[in-house]
Parts: sequence; C-alpha cells; structure tokens
Amino acid sequence: MFLFFLSSGMFLGWSLGANDASNVFGTAVGSRMLKFRTAAILCCIFLTLGAVISGAGASHTLGKLGAVNAVAGAFVVAFAAAMSVYLMTLARYPVSTSQAIVGAIVGWNIFTGSPTDSDALSKIVITWIACPILSGIIAVVSYKIVSHFIIKRKIHMFKLDKMTRYGLLLMGAFGAFALGANNIANVVGVFLPVSPFTEIELFGGLSFNPAQQLFFLGSVAISVGVVTYSKRVMDTVGSGIFKLSPVMALVAVWAHSVVLFLFASQQLEQFLISLGLPTIPLVPVSSSQAIVGAVVGMGLLKGGHNIRWRTVAGIAGSWVTTPIFSCLISFIFLFIIQNVFQQTVYLP
Repeated sequence: MFLFFLSSGMFLGWSLGANDASNVFGTAVGSRMLKFRTAAILCCIFLTLGAVISGAGASHTLGKLGAVNAVAGAFVVAFAAAMSVYLMTLARYPVSTSQAIVGAIVGWNIFTGSPTDSDALSKIVITWIACPILSGIIAVVSYKIVSHFIIKRKIHMFKLDKMTRYGLLLMGAFGAFALGANNIANVVGVFLPVSPFTEIELFGGLSFNPAQQLFFLGSVAISVGVVTYSKRVMDTVGSGIFKLSPVMALVAVWAHSVVLFLFASQQLEQFLISLGLPTIPLVPVSSSQAIVGAVVGMGLLKGGHNIRWRTVAGIAGSWVTTPIFSCLISFIFLFIIQNVFQQTVYLP
C-alpha cells in the first residue's frame, strides 16, 4: 500500500526531472555545445549519485516545516506539488519544485491545524530571495575572471571551443550531483517519517538506510522525467531569456551548481562549524531560480538590452503563483481524500 501512495512522489520526481534538468544542461544544449542525449545520460547518472550520497542534508529543514505523519497525507502533499510543477512545465516555465512542495506542506498544516514552523518557513523564503541574487553575483564574478583569463592567455577559438565543451560536461555533472543532493528532499522528503523501509546490509560492510532507499527511488523517477520530457524546458532556459555564448553557458551552470551545493552540503556545514564560522542553512533551494539568476546576471553585465524581460516576468510570476497554487491543491485534495475516500491524512 505504501508503494501506491509513494506513486505521487514518483510523479513529483518525474515532474522535477522534466523541469529542472533544463537548469543543469539547458544552457549547454541551447548554445549547441552538447547534444540532448549526452546531457540526459550525464544528468541521470550524477543526480542519482547526489541524491543517494548527499540527499539527507536539505531534508531536515523541510521536515521541520511540517512533519506529515500519515502516508495518505504525504501522498496528497507530493501530488499537489507534482501537479503544480507539471502544469508549469506544460507552459514551458522553469518552475521551482522547492516552492511547490513548501506550498503543499503549508496546505497540509492549514488543513490539519498543525503549526507551521515560522523559523523554518522564514529561512526557506529568505533563500528564495537570496538564491537568484547569489547565483547572479557568482556568475558575474566568474565570467569576468574567465574572460580575463581567455584574453590574457590569447586562447585560440578552436581550442576555446574544445575547452568549453569539456567544461560543460564537467560542470553539468557537478550541477546534476548538486541538483540530486539538494532537491531530492522535495520529491520524497515528506515520506521519510512514514517510510516502512528497513536498513539493507550490502557487501564490504556498507549499508543502504531507509532514507537512501527512498532517495534512490526518487532519483529514478527524476531520471525518467529527464529522458522523456526535459527537452521542452531546455529551450526556454537555453535561449529564451538571453542568447548565451558557450562560455556564458559554462559560467551559468557553474554558478547554479555552486549555489545548490552550498545549500545542501553537510560536510561544508561541519567544516564551517569547526572553524567557528556561521553556517549556510541546509535548505532545498530552487534550481530554477539559481540558473535564471545566473543568466540574468550575465545579461545585465552585457548591458541588459538583449534580455527578454517578458520571459523573465513570466518565470517570476510562476515563482509567485506556484506555492499558492500548490497550497490550494493540497488543501482541496486532503479534504477529498479524508471525506470521500475515508483515508487518514493526519495522526494526532
């Protein structure tokens, strides 16, 4: 029965893969530096590794926002987020799955009368604002450094083209890993408190804990979304906002990947703690906001004249409406599941 309820999480994973793969490889495919097939294969491999190895960090903050403690409730929350992302994907907007799942959890909190952790919510909302700004700053600084290096070294055009292709492969792999590590919490995080899985012992003393098993299943669903539907949104990110040069495409993926990694790495958090420095919150940030922030940042660096502001406004509008839409869907379907299908969506 749990696997049936988990199907909504798999739907959300598919939606995330269909939408957010564009944030990793959209600029590379859009600038004609990589073929879609190559991008899809790399994305599937490395996002699975990121989800299984480093997916636990961001899931803790999401759990604080609202602990969905009944499997039917988790089903509805994931379904509401998935529907929001899917509808935005149909409209070809790179929407935020982080915002969708947060809106759905808040809808569950409202329906069940559970308190919403204001500290966790404010931390998440602040990152929604900080994420595109930080990504844009990293992109601008990185692009200036790379441009200076290219000019100073007088790199030949053909050599630069070859270096950029390899760089896009490397940065795409890093970006896919960061996407899996940061965003897998959006896909199956709500199922962690109700998971019936037990730890599996592997060879060599290794183990596969219940959370990693869920993360792996979620990453498979994301991979299916990447392969089957992500090419549509890649066109919007790759060339719909600002016409990127190959070097700009490389820098955009780099900035996006760094931002996602910063908000997902438990190792970095422990390192900062050991130095007595303030830590970066482990929050599932928006992959879409990160890549759009990077692209717009470099567009502004070039004067901002060729930025398609109407497309940017449409994307920004989808970021505002997604959590609201997801919250409403969650509330309505929780009512239906509880009162029509007599399922328990909340355990007092």
